[in-house]
Amino acid sequence: MSSEPTTTAAPEPPGPEPRRGDPLPHDLLDDGERLTREQLRELQLHRLRATLRHAYENVELYRKKFDEAGVGPDDCRCLADLSRFPFTTKADLRDTYPFGMFAVPMSEIRRVHASSGTTGRPTVVGYTENDLSMWADVVARSIRAAGGRQGHKVHISYGYGLFTGGLGAHYGAERAGCTVIPVSGGMTARQVQIIQDFRPEIIMVTPSYLLTLLDEFEKQGVDPRGTSLEVGIFGAEPWTEEMRREIEERMDIHAVDIYGLSEVIGPGVAQECVETKDGLHVWEDHFYPEVVDPVTDAVLAEGEEGEVVFTSLTKEALPVIRYRTRDLTRLLPGTARPAFRRIQKITGRCDDMIILRGVNVFPSQIEEIVLRTPGVAPHFQIQLTRRGRMDHMLVRVEARPGTDPDRREAASRAIAHGVKDGVGVTVEVAIVDPETLERSVGKLRRVKDLRGA
Repeated sequence: MSSEPTTTAAPEPPGPEPRRGDPLPHDLLDDGERLTREQLRELQLHRLRATLRHAYENVELYRKKFDEAGVGPDDCRCLADLSRFPFTTKADLRDTYPFGMFAVPMSEIRRVHASSGTTGRPTVVGYTENDLSMWADVVARSIRAAGGRQGHKVHISYGYGLFTGGLGAHYGAERAGCTVIPVSGGMTARQVQIIQDFRPEIIMVTPSYLLTLLDEFEKQGVDPRGTSLEVGIFGAEPWTEEMRREIEERMDIHAVDIYGLSEVIGPGVAQECVETKDGLHVWEDHFYPEVVDPVTDAVLAEGEEGEVVFTSLTKEALPVIRYRTRDLTRLLPGTARPAFRRIQKITGRCDDMIILRGVNVFPSQIEEIVLRTPGVAPHFQIQLTRRGRMDHMLVRVEARPGTDPDRREAASRAIAHGVKDGVGVTVEVAIVDPETLERSVGKLRRVKDLRGA
């Protein structure tokens, strides 16, 4: 690759150790975080042009897609020109399974990961040595933005293996100078004991499994507000502001969001900063974001909600051009990291949307209503069936321990009323006993579609 624009600023002298929630001192920012917006855009264009050429010259699918669209790498003269290039989809990775999207020889691949493949072939991604180093850098940056510091202990409850969460968090925490406790998922009672014994400051986990851990703390008679944990970094599934409030109140920690997906890199594409908690700053020196209309494919203006699309800027093994994530959000100006734009917390996914009797329903809308209803736990599941010619939705929600029948009935009415008023559909609500619904040790399956049964 050709030399890149010089953008490094001299670090400032070290200051006092920051407290949890304070803005990150300038001396703890890395070179990318010190860029101005103008320097970042110059760097992005340089890297984008190199990535387009790398993909075109080394990946047959991209060469075919570019040629069919009538564009080539040299047609990208400014960042806005990216909209002329074709999208990449999950189907493209599945159609080229397992290694057809790799842009380097297998002799240069140091690791592969893959999605779960629950809806078909898994999507396989590869990493060169440089890719793994970059990935560790952006996760380390994310941990620092969340409030993590060198010497902190990080309890990792993401699954290890082909899923990117565990190993992505692991090597990022080590790069940040933290001590890793690689617990992975499952063995919930043991995890609660390890947190008490090892006294970590940070936990990295899916938000739904953190709720499972909270239940286990309380089941064991342990006050989760009294643990050593200071920060929870939650990702791998959408979660709401109501869930943030639930977690922070029950555990007395800062709850912040991390975003990523295996096709782009894994966790570490974007991170919420602990001092603002106002959306996730995209690490735009490595991943270029667009938001498009999921129906028309048109690029939307900043602030408009649509599907977020990413183009990698520094990946070698598997460059992705305009990858369609199916995640719904909006782009916003940067705050805690002014050079980097933010994405709003993911509100749902295009492919998670339920169309119930003509109304668009997202599980996150149901979650918001459940979390503000007294007497029920944050554990719920949506079941879709067909009654005659009509679709029917049953929302099963766990009661909190000790909730009497009258309060259960009141909660059922409140949730049904909230869904009717807030979403616009009539649903059936069943309040079930505590610990009735399946607990999550990874990504939670919120919806059971039984309409084809």
